[in-house]
Amino acid sequence: MNHERWVVLGLAHPRADWFSELARWATSAAAPIDFVKCMSAQEARVRLSSGRAHSAMLVGDRASGLDRDLVDSARSAGTAVIVVDPADHRDWTDLGVSGVLHTPFDRSELVSALQQHATPVATAEARVAESPTPLGTWRGQLIAVTGPGGAGTSTTAMALAQTLALRAGNTGMVLLADLALNAELAMLHDARDVVPGIQEMVDAHRGGRMTVERTRSLVFDTGDRGYHLLLGLRRHRDWTALRRKSFEATLDTLLRSYRLVIADITADFEGESETGSLDVADRNLMSRSVIERADAVVVVGTHGLKGIHSLARTIRDLLANHVEPERLITVINRSVRHPSGRADDSVALANLVRPADGAEVLSGPVFISDRRDLEAALRDAVRLPKSIGMTVASEAERRLEDQPSRADLPVGLEPERVAPGSIGSWTEEAG
Repeated sequence: MNHERWVVLGLAHPRADWFSELARWATSAAAPIDFVKCMSAQEARVRLSSGRAHSAMLVGDRASGLDRDLVDSARSAGTAVIVVDPADHRDWTDLGVSGVLHTPFDRSELVSALQQHATPVATAEARVAESPTPLGTWRGQLIAVTGPGGAGTSTTAMALAQTLALRAGNTGMVLLADLALNAELAMLHDARDVVPGIQEMVDAHRGGRMTVERTRSLVFDTGDRGYHLLLGLRRHRDWTALRRKSFEATLDTLLRSYRLVIADITADFEGESETGSLDVADRNLMSRSVIERADAVVVVGTHGLKGIHSLARTIRDLLANHVEPERLITVINRSVRHPSGRADDSVALANLVRPADGAEVLSGPVFISDRRDLEAALRDAVRLPKSIGMTVASEAERRLEDQPSRADLPVGLEPERVAPGSIGSWTEEAG
């Protein structure tokens, strides 16, 4: 036997035979391992973040807490993940798992698996986490819609989704996702069922990846408006149920299921680097993840002293979070109709966001006039007035022109068109 030694974390039911066997091999030096038992996924995360080098983590496939985020925590710490008795129905490669072991296994099989997938303790610190096998190359485009409270962000997102969904060729290929902390799109669509929503979608990605058909079984059809709707959090505090890697996988699945995804997000982008708080970063997970990946970001404000001030503050926050000016589309909602009033708003906004060197960072804003018939359209759940979304949609399409289009991709990569449920109902399969 060679002189290589591995530090191995174990996570399984305490009575699992292989769990006890590994402990005996380690204690008697029958196998070249230092074995550390973990009674819970939380304990495993604590040990992975302790700074000590670990070669591998052996996890029973039915261990509580075995999900995409636990695997990512291990890989980020340079620790290979080996699943014992893997279930055939799960795509372990997509989850990021390095290898598998079937019970019963002997010491030579264990050492062989460690030699193939893990690094001995002397060099474990140098291990670089490898990315999971990538999926297909097809990817839709993401448009984020955000703004200060009361600016009309959600109705602007609805109008944008409706206009884009009614474009020729976009039927069934536009999704409006409610990713705000205070989700209100269910109310604005008179959705009588509040499930399924983003929580169910993210939870389904903890242990795997969803098909297009399964994804569309968790969204609603808005009827005449033409787009599909993913409902948001049922309560503000439900953000605590979302995990980073699972949410990122969810966002990726949505973009592989739709040509256009319009995400309504909260205008709060603070993270750990700004506040020193991991809790703040987790609370703002959806907003931060969306603006990082968005092909265009629509920022909605309102006319007037307070409205322009709040809009400028949101724009500065986005710029501080590395959103390039060319991705920004500024919208002034409930605008005055007179050209001089609009010019005043444009000048005031430009002055408030202009950097110290005096350079222009934004193009001119898009103006949406107040519509008295908007409230009636929302109340009756009919199409919104066309004028609300037309200008914003045209500007968004212009910004997306430089992004890869579906026509540029190989045949066969277009997502399958699967009809979702109607508002107020969803398929039994999704439940």
